[in-house]
Amino acid sequence: MTEAAGSGSEAGGLGARSAPLLVAAGAVSVQFGAAIATHLFHRVGPAGAVTLRLVLAAAALALVNWREGPRLRQLGERRADMYVAIGFGLVLGAMNLFFYEAIARIPLGVAVTVEFVGPLAVTIGLSRRRSDVLWAVLAAAGVVLLAGGDALGAVRHVDLAGVGFALGAGACWAGYILLNAETGRRFGGTSGLAIAMGVGSLLVLPLGLSQAGPVLFQPYVLGLGLAVALLSSVVPYSLELIALRRVSARAFGILLSMDPAIAALVGLAVLGQRLTFTEVAALLLVVVANVGSHVFDTRGPAVAGSG
Repeated sequence: MTEAAGSGSEAGGLGARSAPLLVAAGAVSVQFGAAIATHLFHRVGPAGAVTLRLVLAAAALALVNWREGPRLRQLGERRADMYVAIGFGLVLGAMNLFFYEAIARIPLGVAVTVEFVGPLAVTIGLSRRRSDVLWAVLAAAGVVLLAGGDALGAVRHVDLAGVGFALGAGACWAGYILLNAETGRRFGGTSGLAIAMGVGSLLVLPLGLSQAGPVLFQPYVLGLGLAVALLSSVVPYSLELIALRRVSARAFGILLSMDPAIAALVGLAVLGQRLTFTEVAALLLVVVANVGSHVFDTRGPAVAGSG
């Protein structure tokens, strides 16, 4: 009995220690997928690219969960669970659509930095600590710098529509965190994610068809779309789902802080997008705000814990 308990504790520790690698791998994967997706924009537009991503990802997850996922009759008996998965899917579809509209207008690192305000809002919004005002101010300062301010007081020109879409994606990201954790508690494996991905693909499909039309079905476009689907949806969402079951909300939020920096590096390496001093300063403000809000959070798992 003692030996078994020790083995279980060791496994749990290994699981927690693997969470940073899972989140980092997911972040690198999703940003490389986003960089590849930008090469589709001139052919199918942002709505067409996100349609390919979600539809193909939904098909891949459906195949994975064909035998292990809940049967249709069982789903009919689990209405509350289905409502959560459907809500997750709607948020997922909107988040991806807003994000692709954003990176069609502004650099990848800038878009992810602005979008990152969403997860931070979840943490601060559920907190009653006065110190969180500081983190909110830091994050807001970062967004203001990106939206047109400058660290030296000069006026910068930035696509405000792109910033607006990134903020919309951030609001959806906040919902994604809450609904992802709840879906993971209600469904085993990635079956809940598969349902959500199907709902999200149905949400964006009419927009993608109207924007791209038959170009969506060209072999080259489908090939890139499949790569984007795997890199941006199937791999990272599955890894995050596993990580959310292994660490607390506080730890997960800190791990997510890698995203803006990784996005900036991928944007530079793959797309040649160099960030200005102001954009780097804004990125650091948002990252510091998020790390600070989680490091000094003394509550237990509340937002997206391991369950």
